[in-house]
Amino acid sequence: MVINLKVGLFNDTFPPTIDGVANATLNYATNLHKFGCDVTVVTPHYPHVADDYPFKVQRYPSIPLSKRIGYRAGAFLPHNFVKMMHRNFDILHTHCPFASAVAARTLRARINKPPAIFTYHTKFDIDIVNRVKDKKLQKLTLKFILNNIKAMDEVWVVSDGAGESLRSLGYTGNYRVMRNGVDFPRRVADEEITRNLTTIHNLSEDIPTFLFVGRMMWYKNIKIIVDALKIIKDSGIDFRMVFVGDGKDRPAIEQYCGTQKLTDKIIFTGPIVDRERLRGFFSLADLFLFPSTYDTSGLVVGEAAACNTPSLLVEGSAAGDGIVDGVCGYLCKENAESAAKIIISAVKSGKMKEVGLNASRDVYLSWEDAVHMAYKRYDEILQTRKSKKK
Repeated sequence: MVINLKVGLFNDTFPPTIDGVANATLNYATNLHKFGCDVTVVTPHYPHVADDYPFKVQRYPSIPLSKRIGYRAGAFLPHNFVKMMHRNFDILHTHCPFASAVAARTLRARINKPPAIFTYHTKFDIDIVNRVKDKKLQKLTLKFILNNIKAMDEVWVVSDGAGESLRSLGYTGNYRVMRNGVDFPRRVADEEITRNLTTIHNLSEDIPTFLFVGRMMWYKNIKIIVDALKIIKDSGIDFRMVFVGDGKDRPAIEQYCGTQKLTDKIIFTGPIVDRERLRGFFSLADLFLFPSTYDTSGLVVGEAAACNTPSLLVEGSAAGDGIVDGVCGYLCKENAESAAKIIISAVKSGKMKEVGLNASRDVYLSWEDAVHMAYKRYDEILQTRKSKKK
């Protein structure tokens, strides 16, 4: 292994922004630092943010995007950016194909030309279609990100499904599957936390509790969840459903739950930053509902598994990779009728706890283990490059 490896991690989002890729970047930085690496996270500037981390955070100028998009975009001149960085890296690892990829490519060309790695985390084509309405601009944006991906020395994907999604963009090169991990240790929440949540939200051990955690967006297939819950209610089964998260579609989702006469059975908590409180909800849930076909890995599925909670996923989805139906999770078709049928069967079987324990064994992967595999691959790349120079 290379000692004191200097790693630059590039991503367009990082705390205070909360999303899956920001979480992945944070966990890469945290664990690489633990392994003895000299880590720098390179990310856009956010006002009034104090980066109190054991590793370096280098923020470059940014501008706010529209409220509908909700992020800040990097805005830098290549020459000024290189001058600002004033450091060399052994590895450049970018987790987003926009400003982060441009920043990594800029540094690679102008410093010591270290290998650059790109990890494909999410279906950017869907994001672009949802956020960019002009068809010509959509094509130009897709071409831009594809060119950035092709320019990298090595490409990683977080699941087999993510690899298929990358191919659909037009990428024809090689890639390597490198799974993301989970920052929850493998254990349920403290009893005091779960008891407090049970009291606040009037939950009961005698009534099944279902859970969704993520952005409140229709493209996460939340309508399938709501319509399935309506079928389950009409079948005579009582339950409580907890939605954790926020997003621009949340008001419409809440309104739709009302039209389906489910308001008395559904709880909207909004976003939860406190990880132990979030673990409490995962630990309380009997079944985690995640029928998204948008997500390429579904970190939340691993978080549920860490808390011995099984997940319901769409068969063939990237989030459902590795799930054996009825053993370490549940798989349904991409419609409400199938989801409701599987949920009702799972509730009546009385085996959800057993399936949850299997998920903890078979689905869970810690961030420490995931990043250690990445660290080993960094070393292999550098050793290969070194041997070619001899």
